[in-house]
Amino acid sequence: MTEPERKPLRRLIPLDPPMLPLAVGGTVLWLVLGLILLAMRSVLAEGGNENWIAICFAGAGFGLIGMGMMAVHDHNRGARRR
Repeated sequence: MTEPERKPLRRLIPLDPPMLPLAVGGTVLWLVLGLILLAMRSVLAEGGNENWIAICFAGAGFGLIGMGMMAVHDHNRGARRR
């Protein structure tokens, strides 16, 4: 028996979407959550969870760093497409 002829696989092109909007969205989410928890500070303190506020603002700080990195990443998208 002979094997059937195989068609060549087509080359898949990886997605390269703009990443800055995702970083901005995540940072805004951390900030909003931190502000909500800041308003609930007394309730969090009663349960011993007051450090959640610091965690939210630390996430927002890392998000600011990520926004800078994603701005550079998106700026270089044109060079990667060539």
